[in-house]
Amino acid sequence: MSSSPLRPSASETDYENLPDRVSRVVQMQQDASERLIGWSQLVIVLLFGGLYAVSPKTFSSDVPFTPVPWVLGFYLLFTVLRLYLAYRGRLPDAILYASVVIDMALLFGLIWSFHIQYMQPPSFYLKVPTLLYVFIFIALRALRFEARFVVFAGCVAAMGWIVLAGYAVYALGGMEMITRNYVYYMTSNSILIGAELDKVISILTVTVILAVAISRARRLLTRAVAERAAAQDLSRFFSPEIVQQITASEQEVGIGHGRARTAAILNCDIRGFTGYATTVDPDELMATLAEYQRLIVPIIQAQGGAIDKFMGDGIMATFGAAAASMTYAADAMRAADAIIDAVEGWKSDRAANGKPELRVGAAVATGQIIFGAVGDDTRLEYTVIGDAVNRSAKLEKFTKDENVRALTDAVAYEKAIAQGYRAAAEPERRGQRRVEGIEDPVDLIVLAP
Repeated sequence: MSSSPLRPSASETDYENLPDRVSRVVQMQQDASERLIGWSQLVIVLLFGGLYAVSPKTFSSDVPFTPVPWVLGFYLLFTVLRLYLAYRGRLPDAILYASVVIDMALLFGLIWSFHIQYMQPPSFYLKVPTLLYVFIFIALRALRFEARFVVFAGCVAAMGWIVLAGYAVYALGGMEMITRNYVYYMTSNSILIGAELDKVISILTVTVILAVAISRARRLLTRAVAERAAAQDLSRFFSPEIVQQITASEQEVGIGHGRARTAAILNCDIRGFTGYATTVDPDELMATLAEYQRLIVPIIQAQGGAIDKFMGDGIMATFGAAAASMTYAADAMRAADAIIDAVEGWKSDRAANGKPELRVGAAVATGQIIFGAVGDDTRLEYTVIGDAVNRSAKLEKFTKDENVRALTDAVAYEKAIAQGYRAAAEPERRGQRRVEGIEDPVDLIVLAP
């Protein structure tokens, strides 16, 4: 079935087979460009009208025909209508092509009328500088990232001038006015065929250059929009800091490159989640996980943390790993405090809705880590490696043995204090605890009993 001429064509919305969401963004840019063209045309016609009003007239006051005010008035009305339609919705191809034709018809009609206004032979209008305005109308179409409208405008302009030149040649007495003498051509109403061909060639050359530039700009636009959409998609799978590392890296992300940093690691998970999973259906299980993660993730991000990975009901976050921080320990402690407070509210909400209460354990550790990409050439993953990672996981597991909700060690706590962290109440200290997986005894700080 053929498409209606009053609807956007398939080529207008295809955009090199980009995903729909990317094509929509590109089309929004095109629609904005169309409104910009309308405003540019309005400024141009008002500028021309103002110049015409204040400039001295080059014809006598008793001349019977003055086309300029009529052309400017009609063009003003047309421009306002076009701008109105551009704000009402997407302009179909038929209107866009018609706009080009009307622009050129008004311009060439005005040029043609000069020989009548000034009572000269038609060859007179071939020398008027008004022809230069044709380049403005062609360039206006370059504001829209589609070369076809630039090409169409250039072809209409070239054809229009050929028609005007042909009319001047074949009008009454025109053949006798053809000359090959350039000086005589410049100082009289004679016609130099080569000069008119030069004008046509200039119009077409400018058109081709603009079309090539627009084609390149269009590819850059679609690539930029696609990369921006990809970055937004990446932000759903990676923390903003990781996305920044990937998109801003001067070199391609690869295996074998790491950065050593001093950072804080926070681990948290739901107590008894494995048992809970056996008592509910899969949808309820995943809904619970989604609730939990929607609760915890914004808290971590609000304190400058980056989600390293989700491990079932476990969440591992880093502070100062993806991007260096001077307050990594303090930020992690504040995040742990906020998580514990938020979980209490979550438990109350679940209880009010007749759902089982779920407890969450959390732990923070600090130390030297290596931040980089692991995997193979087909799949990479940013992660952190180091004693602090293992230590945080072991401390989080140890919260069950200590029957507390959140733990850290004395070293991490002192660093957090030095970085400006202040607990709501003096925490309990539990010295020289044997933590499974950690060789030496650990002095523990209970962040939440």
